[in-house]
Amino acid sequence: MDPVVAAFDFDGTLTVRDCVVPFLVSVGRGRFLRRVITRAPGIVKLVAGRDRDALKALFVSAALEGESVERVETLGAAFAGRVSGSWMRKDVAERLRWHQDQGHVVVLVSASLSPYLLPLGDILEVDAVLCTEPEVTDGTYTGALSGPNCRAAEKMVRLEAWAREAGITGDDWLQYAYGDSAGDKEMLQAAAEGVNVSETELVA
Repeated sequence: MDPVVAAFDFDGTLTVRDCVVPFLVSVGRGRFLRRVITRAPGIVKLVAGRDRDALKALFVSAALEGESVERVETLGAAFAGRVSGSWMRKDVAERLRWHQDQGHVVVLVSASLSPYLLPLGDILEVDAVLCTEPEVTDGTYTGALSGPNCRAAEKMVRLEAWAREAGITGDDWLQYAYGDSAGDKEMLQAAAEGVNVSETELVA
């Protein structure tokens, strides 16, 4: 019998604020801002076109290009501790713990970045973390993303691939999903019980 799976978005669902830009700024505020300024015309065009994926790739490039994996992972672990300590949404975090207490499989599925979301997943003791991953070559971030941004339809692509690899094959394996925005629509619709936490306060 397949396990009960509960999938959680992260930014704005488990947290009270977005985490991507604060983390990128923490890698090096001055350099990040200088690089963003030089890319300003492109940013304006992407904002006008509402191309969120390309905009995110640009910000990741500005922050991480040329940075060592070792340094960024150290910063990511510290950032994860900061988030878990003061940025978590209490009711959703309690619901996550409730699922764990029931023996359910809990998965984070987020457009957030792996350098801090993987250690955050360890802190929360979840079963899997599916997220956006910066590209690495020879221990250094290239500034590109490794694969698509993990939002919207890509969330279900990642979840379905993970389920196959985990040997979860039933038609109704995704029992619960939690999100807060249009970027979670496909995941919420695919779940037997999809909850938009921006519309309700959860009771465990």
